[in-house]
Amino acid sequence: MHFLRLYGRVLALLGPDRWVAIGLAFAAFALAGLSFLEPVLFGRVVDLLARSERITESQLWQEAAALLMLWGAVGLSAIGANVAVALLSDRMAHRNRLVVMGRYFEHVLSLPLAYHGDTQSGRLMKVMLLGSDHLFSFWLSFFREHLVTFISALVLLPLTMFLNWRLGLLLMGLVVLFAIISTWVIGKTHVAQVQVEQLHTQLAGNAQDALSNVVVVQSFSRLQSETVLFREIVGKVLDRQFPVLNWWAVVSVLTRSASTMTVILIFVLGTVLHLRGQASVGEIVSFMGFATLLIVRLDGAVAFVSSMVLQTPSLEQFFAVLDARSTVPEKPDATTLDRAEGEVRFENVAFAYPGGPRILDGIDLVAPPGRTVALVGQTGAGKSTAMALLQRLWDPVDGRITLDGHDLRDLTLESLRRNVGVVFQEALLFNRSIRDNLLVGRPDATEEDIERACRMAEAHEFIIRKPQGYDTLVGERGTQLSGGQRQRLAIARALLKDPPVLILDEATSALDAATEARVQKALKALMAGRTTFIIAHRLSTVRDADEIMVFEGGRVVERGSFDALLREQGRFAELVRTQLAGAEAAPA
Repeated sequence: MHFLRLYGRVLALLGPDRWVAIGLAFAAFALAGLSFLEPVLFGRVVDLLARSERITESQLWQEAAALLMLWGAVGLSAIGANVAVALLSDRMAHRNRLVVMGRYFEHVLSLPLAYHGDTQSGRLMKVMLLGSDHLFSFWLSFFREHLVTFISALVLLPLTMFLNWRLGLLLMGLVVLFAIISTWVIGKTHVAQVQVEQLHTQLAGNAQDALSNVVVVQSFSRLQSETVLFREIVGKVLDRQFPVLNWWAVVSVLTRSASTMTVILIFVLGTVLHLRGQASVGEIVSFMGFATLLIVRLDGAVAFVSSMVLQTPSLEQFFAVLDARSTVPEKPDATTLDRAEGEVRFENVAFAYPGGPRILDGIDLVAPPGRTVALVGQTGAGKSTAMALLQRLWDPVDGRITLDGHDLRDLTLESLRRNVGVVFQEALLFNRSIRDNLLVGRPDATEEDIERACRMAEAHEFIIRKPQGYDTLVGERGTQLSGGQRQRLAIARALLKDPPVLILDEATSALDAATEARVQKALKALMAGRTTFIIAHRLSTVRDADEIMVFEGGRVVERGSFDALLREQGRFAELVRTQLAGAEAAPA
């Protein structure tokens, strides 16, 4: 059964703490046994009092003392076991919740950009937080409270048959009835609860999407529309959630009704058996105690199983993310590359997204260390895709890419990406201090290293003018800085990283002319001595490239220097003329 397999996996996550879990299971078994003994001892006391007229007073007190001492020992043992279970289960649940969250976080960050492109970040956050919370609540409730219930029902309850098998059958019937009803309702509600959880996920994704684009929401007067969309999803959640809750309310009522009927039947049957001499008063009292104890535990078990059903879709989503595999798997014996020389080769490289046509085909390229190669062409020609392959965000479907003669698929991802630096069109910054963002490039950089890199990137002057200097928070996505400032920080970060291979992905296209001039100066400092690939639409920015590759339709249709390609009067020359004509036609 899928439900049981899922929660078996939840328990398997406790592998590092398996000895603690095993110890808690033994403690739960002990608690179940101790709780089983209390009604038995109570019945023995009643039987002792019932026959008090037939024994001497000294014998009565002697037997009573023995029973009471045993009862006291049982009580003290139960208190000690409960304290141990509470402490150990709390600590185990808290510890493993954080461990699983860390594992999830690390796994999600390692997944390729293709996965993140198809999955909302708000959804991933919701799945992590809700999934880890559900794991925590299950572990805590199961080991602290409900494992005792299941042990009592499966192991100790059958032992009541040895006390009085006729009364024992009544208690067994109550448990069997509870199991049948719960199984039936689980089957009825699982699909609906999956739909509820999908809507919750959609709700989190839409909310995150709107909040991260609050400028667009306000600029286009989308406040009312986004609110209406949010409320519509909330309405769908309630429409599907209420029937599920109704079913479990019915289960609770049926369980309590069955429990009440069981108590009444024990009293009636016990009376009949007593009149026939087949049950003592103490046995009837013991079974009344069993029934009362069982009713309390089954009531809690109904709520626990109900919460398990409600949490199942969230846990399925959580494990689905953990099970997501990278499209660029790392070989077990992958080579760790130290600092590369920087020779890059594309050998008849082709690429297509899964199930789609080829968007790159027959790409050949040799870039010796220190060479600057520009990739130009219209949008969608394949330039950025080729550079994504160099970072191994995807693997080619044909051919191979090498760095210093090593096939990228034979290198560890960490060592490959340590040797490749990227300056994006949009400078991506964390909502942390300027210093923290710079240290992303090299965590062990000294203050002197940071300042030197910022001076080379033309960033030091504007940083020290900030009220808190290098400790200034940049805001979410760097919103406290101008576009040029963000870009110069990105360049300084790349300088600190000091990679032998550099990719400049439209690094100046979003800047005005004055800012671009300062950033271009910083870029020249960054490019010095590195194998550099420039993706550019502004063809004026690639004039100094050693080689220009013109992409069209996923193929390289021309290559050469800037002047040589102009003389050929081919596709590159046509692109240059188109840009010059556009610049002349632009209003002053």
